[in-house]
Amino acid sequence: MKARSKAQQRAAGAALSAKRGETKVGDLQGASKDMYDSMSEAELEEMASTSLKNLPDEAD
Repeated sequence: MKARSKAQQRAAGAALSAKRGETKVGDLQGASKDMYDSMSEAELEEMASTSLKNLPDEAD
């Protein structure tokens, strides 16, 4: 699943970082925390790897 906005891509990146142990889970907030709990590392990696080009800042 590709990210639909820059905000969603960044949240996935933060959740992926925590999933890999690079950042603390306690530092996550909002959407990134929800993504951490509900998505696999592979799903997060796919979403976080979405190119930011032509993405809106926030989804509609």
